[in-house]
Amino acid sequence: MKYLDAFRDREVAIRLLERIGWLATEASSPMTFMEVCGTHTMAIHQHGIRGLLPTGIRLISGPGCPVCVTPVGYVDHAVALARREDVIIATFGDMVRVPGSSSSLHNEKARGADVRIVYSPLDAVALARKIPEKKVVFLGVGFETTTPTVAGAVLAAQSAGLDNFLILSAHKTIPGPMAVLASDPELQVSGYICPAHVSAIIGPAAYQPLVDELNVPCVITGFEPLDMLQGIEMLARQVIENRPRVENQYSRIVRADGNPRARAIMAQVFEPCDATWRGIGEIPASGLRLRDAFRAFDAARQITVDIEPPVEHPGCLCGEILKGKTTPRSCPLFGTICTPEDPVGACMVSSEGTCAAEYKYGV
Repeated sequence: MKYLDAFRDREVAIRLLERIGWLATEASSPMTFMEVCGTHTMAIHQHGIRGLLPTGIRLISGPGCPVCVTPVGYVDHAVALARREDVIIATFGDMVRVPGSSSSLHNEKARGADVRIVYSPLDAVALARKIPEKKVVFLGVGFETTTPTVAGAVLAAQSAGLDNFLILSAHKTIPGPMAVLASDPELQVSGYICPAHVSAIIGPAAYQPLVDELNVPCVITGFEPLDMLQGIEMLARQVIENRPRVENQYSRIVRADGNPRARAIMAQVFEPCDATWRGIGEIPASGLRLRDAFRAFDAARQITVDIEPPVEHPGCLCGEILKGKTTPRSCPLFGTICTPEDPVGACMVSSEGTCAAEYKYGV
């Protein structure tokens, strides 16, 4: 813990809060800062950051949880694949319990489907090698942080000559929805707490269009309490100075050029495509699909299944919550019909979901 203590120093936090308070008094209007990273969402709730801030600064959560923004139609597709006797679904744990239109992978597993939780895409490659008579479909859900690892798994499967390893891609890139939400007059986003993990891959320059085209301040921010407070202070200062720019508070991890090698492997295997985001809708070029050279690994193109028409739960407000337009406690299902043990919406399922954070920490 000694390495974390420096980022949790009470006296430093008090000084940062004093500066934030002064900046709030200097602002001509209230400031609204949005985070678009599930780990930031959890950190803000865990450390009670909202409760420390002056009334002139408001934090809202955006579409920072990849499981949460994955549309219900993708879950229905995965369910349809799981119902085939020749398919093994390999996935990270959160996706198992996300409700689809009429079922979930958890329910299908209870009915006999072969659904396995893995901890790396390479675990799914190993599974395909071990069970050649089955098609192993890995659920590719994630932002730029995890996509390079999936690209690496595809290349590993290709090198091994495996023809039974496939990807069902729902990979997405985060700058697109940030631009959409920054343009929404209802939200009036004053600045972005930019995602740290994603930024370690794409680098600070990826957010420059938000500054150049929309005049939105951006600060890449770490996850510890002092990281969060300093990031908020830097954003508030940009607003007061009316000098929007991209700043990197998390420079101990995020390099100026991000991770070029990770981006190269991602670009080798995937290409941009239009993608549907839960609550937001379709955003051009915000998704990633396998290139034609790797179509043999594309479950959507290689396995034909009947997919039911997507139907959202009529009472679930996940879509509005992901846009920052409402809060979990405004949802009539929150904490009653919808709980982590029996979730209705994806925001309650994922460990990075806004509803799960609110339920766990209650602040």
